Amino acid sequence: MPDHADGVYLHIHGGGWAFGSADGQDERLWRLAEQARLAVVSVEYRLAPEHPFPAGPDDCEAAARWLVKHAAAEFDTERLLIGGESAGAHLSVVTLLRLRDRHGITGAFRAAHLLFGPYDLSMTPSQRSFGPRQLLSNTDAIRGSYDLFTPGMGQEQRRAPEVSPLFANLTGLPPARIVVGTEDPLLDDSLFLAQRWQTAGAPVQLGVVAGAMHGFTLFPLTITERELRRERDFLATA
Repeated sequence: MPDHADGVYLHIHGGGWAFGSADGQDERLWRLAEQARLAVVSVEYRLAPEHPFPAGPDDCEAAARWLVKHAAAEFDTERLLIGGESAGAHLSVVTLLRLRDRHGITGAFRAAHLLFGPYDLSMTPSQRSFGPRQLLSNTDAIRGSYDLFTPGMGQEQRRAPEVSPLFANLTGLPPARIVVGTEDPLLDDSLFLAQRWQTAGAPVQLGVVAGAMHGFTLFPLTITERELRRERDFLATA
């Protein structure tokens, strides 16, 4: 973290709820911390299949509650932000909803930054129709990650708001920036979530990146640099 932090960013990593780690993006998050003057806290949540739903969400909720209580003492700021990529974006929204519904906490997190997340685990039309194209993610890969994260759940059970935040009541959530590429099977998830988020009363910036695939910010592309700049600006000013 920088010498003085203007806020704390709770980062939740992606990896289909089954892969990845809190230190997997240290270099990128360190740059973000310095440029946006943020302390960055990344959650080491338990992974499927050994720890299926609700283990990961439980861990993210615990980390968020700790920050709400201790950020002022630990980081000398109460300005909290949350976000992540892919499964981490899903867990970010689930965490905000749990804070609101289980603990009556709204407004503690000032903004959410959500990159190419899955928000409907019963599968949106774009998830179903994407097919077998060999990009970072496709229809079969997504289905497989849902089977690991929510084993034994049928389609209806996966539509439950605590599993698929697209079906939740989104009132009381903070301003959000929601980003997805046009070549991402999760395109509809971001489009639909942005619409519902706005309808629920919070401002939304929706970024749809032409030609970008799922996970594009993990690769050294020109659009990645542009996107990371926009992320930094959003989190610095939110």
